[in-house]
Amino acid sequence: MIELNIPGRGVLRLEHLVCDVNGTLALDGQLIDGVYRSINVLRDRLHIHLITADTHGRQAAIDHHLNLTAVRLNPGDEAAQKAAFVRDLGAEHVVAIGQGANDTEMLREAALGICVMSREGVAVSTLMAADVVVPDILTALELLERPLRIVATLRR
Repeated sequence: MIELNIPGRGVLRLEHLVCDVNGTLALDGQLIDGVYRSINVLRDRLHIHLITADTHGRQAAIDHHLNLTAVRLNPGDEAAQKAAFVRDLGAEHVVAIGQGANDTEMLREAALGICVMSREGVAVSTLMAADVVVPDILTALELLERPLRIVATLRR
């Protein structure tokens, strides 16, 4: 668990990390360099969940590499499925990371929503739903490794 006392916001007790895959952890179906290391560092603090529509059909290889099993979304209304997944975990204990339009509601539901700027682009709706915006996935994961940076960003 990661516990943060954010002045002007209150205490966050984060137990789950929910990550979109394509565009966030992977580009064109290939895991972004450095993601494996960062995910492994966070395993002892957070339950790691991957959620994907498997756009590029490479999720099995990503699952194998990360030693995780992603939740595969059913075709149609992926945004609602992602938001429901976060709610089912207990949204008040979830940090969610994404960048696509179908990540908007997931970030909005989560106790902490992080939008990553991606070579794939960023949906404006997701940017606006986020609590924090970072330049890339490695920076997002590093925030969780060094959570006082989150406090510094969000304090009021």
